[in-house]
This record gives sequence, structure tokens and C-alpha cells, in this order.
Amino acid sequence: MDRLTNTIRPYAWGSTTAIPTLLGVEPTGEPQAEMWMGAHPSAPSRIDRGAGERALSDVIAADPEGELGAATVAKFGPRLPFLFKILAAGAPLSLQVHPDLLQARAGFEDEERRGVPIDADHRNYKDPNHKPEMICALTAFDGLCGFRPPLEAADLLAGLDVDSLKPYVDLLRAHPEEAALREMLTAVLTADRAEMAHTVHEVAAAVTHLGGRYTPYATLVHHFPGDPGVIAAMLLNHVRLQPGEAMFLGAGVPHAYIDGLGVELLANSDNVLRAGLTPKHVDVPELLKIAKFEPGDPNLLRPEGDGEEVYETPIDEFRLSRFLLAPGGASRVLPHDTPQILLCTAGSPQAGELALTPGESVFVPAGEKVELAGSGTIFRATVVV
Repeated sequence: MDRLTNTIRPYAWGSTTAIPTLLGVEPTGEPQAEMWMGAHPSAPSRIDRGAGERALSDVIAADPEGELGAATVAKFGPRLPFLFKILAAGAPLSLQVHPDLLQARAGFEDEERRGVPIDADHRNYKDPNHKPEMICALTAFDGLCGFRPPLEAADLLAGLDVDSLKPYVDLLRAHPEEAALREMLTAVLTADRAEMAHTVHEVAAAVTHLGGRYTPYATLVHHFPGDPGVIAAMLLNHVRLQPGEAMFLGAGVPHAYIDGLGVELLANSDNVLRAGLTPKHVDVPELLKIAKFEPGDPNLLRPEGDGEEVYETPIDEFRLSRFLLAPGGASRVLPHDTPQILLCTAGSPQAGELALTPGESVFVPAGEKVELAGSGTIFRATVVV
């Protein structure tokens, strides 16, 4: 087992205090958005087996079956198929969707064929992989996930009493659900930018005055004045996770994170189609191809099981579970047929011979037995084979 040295990504939306507080270090004053644990080529974790630090991605590439196990390599190829993160949102993230596997492969091959540089600002597909993901709250965590029923969205917009929104309200009330949502989002994202900015400014005044169920949107307009993504966001369900609750996001599900600290686990991909709430590239036609215009409740998860509490999801690239280790309680021996990353978020537990503090993590190669002991909280990320 290897203690991980991890990279913290300083994205502008990151909290300046949440990750330092978890780690027990002084804030730098700069945003600290995500701590990456894994072997993503953009920021692989590093390990030291006695000959100096090496990127975990290089260690795995040198001996895929030895590190990941034959079953994992046979199913997912010679790379770690998930990326584990601590995510700290101090400001809203972009409103976005992710492609499924076929869409990602087709989009990646198309952009490769057209010669779009992999690091170009307008590139949509950075790799040929899908990006299902889940977020598990460590603090109260606000987000948006999936489309509301159109009539519910119409009532929310109507309650603002903004004249320029009335055609959108009528549209949501006059069509079959999926058609209404598609037409509404298309209309908002393709409207004249100056006219839409004026509407969003009126919405800003209304949500700030009304408060209550409009409070999340007051946060959005504060950070993104005039952005049509504010109106698009009102089509989505608002979700407030309590610590320990999680949310799964499959392909095509529109979502955005607003505020809070959480553990995020996702397939090892960086493919994002954005609808707004961002200065980054927004590709409306491609977004409309990828988004699923299906209203419904968010896919919220609570851990199930005795000892190892599992967050069940419908995909195999990752599996998240949690151990709540009580003082004086029995130790736990983990399954060891797959690679895993263990993350401490509270207390002072032991993973084998390694003592962990909050924010510390370890990589456990397939085949290595690990016993958890002591007291604290450990999240376990692995795969299903």
C-alpha cells in the first residue's frame, strides 16, 4: 500500500478554506477547488516505494496486471478506470452534461479527424470515455440535478413576475414534457444575448427580493450576472445534500454544483458540454444532442450495509463505500481482488501499518490485504469486476 501525494487544483470556483480546514493546514488565500487522487494524466497522484516519487500513472503503466489485477485490466484496459476527488465549491460550477460512451467516442474521433487541438478552448471531447460521476457530501452541499417537470418549472418562473419570461412560461405549459424542456432550453441559449442579459438582470432583482425557494438562484446571478444559464438552471431540481448523502449523475443529466465540500468519484474522463454559468466554451448544438430532456427526481443515494456502507450505482468503473470506525470497535479486513484508494475524512484510523489523518489517502494494489482499525471515517473507491 502506498501513501499518496496529491495535486490540488486551484480553479476559480474553489473554496479558499474548505480543503485546508479538512487537511488541518493554513489557507493560502487562493481558491482550492479539487484534490485529485488517482492516475489521471493531467494530475496523477505520486507514490514513493523507496526510489523517489513516481507518478501513479507511470507505476501502473509499467505493470498493469500487478497493480490493477488481471480482471480489472481485462474489463477496463491497462489503466485505473476511476478518478477520486475531494471537491470544495465556494462558487457555482458550470451548468453541464456529460456524454455516454458511444457519444464520447464519436465526438472524440470527430474532433481528432478535424484536427482540433486537444488543449483548444473550444474542444468538447478530451478523451473517448464517458463520465458518470457521483458526489457525496461531507458538509451540507447545494446543487442542481436533472430537469424538473415542466409545469413545476413554469410555476417557478411565473412566480418571478418578469414580463419577458411569460413566453417561456407559456411554452412550458403548452407542450409535451420532453418537447417543452428541449424548446425552452434551446430558446434560452440561442436568444439575443443583450435581450437575455436584460431579462436575467430582472430575474436577479426578483430572486434577491423573494428569497425562499429562489435563494439558490440569487447565488447564481451574484456570480454570473446576465448569464442565460441562470434561466436554464431554473429548469433543474434544486438539491441540498446532508453529510453522508450522495447524488449520482449519469450521461446526459444536466447538473451544477453550487456550494459545499464533498467526495467525488467519477469515470476517468474530462468530457464536458456546458450550458452556462461559465466563461468557458458553450456549444449549444452539441449540448442539445447530448442532454436527456427527461423530467424526474434526482438520483439521491444513502449508504447501505453493515460495516462497509455502499453507495449503489449502475456502472462498474467505480464503486464508493464508507467505513465509520468507532473507538474500540472491531477492525475490518477489506476485499482485495481489485485496486482501491482509501481516503480518510475524519478521525485517526489505521490502514494496515499506515496511520491516516483527515485528507490523507492511500493506493492499495489489487491482491494486497488491508485491515482498517482505530476510529474515524474512511471512504473506499474501487471498481466492479
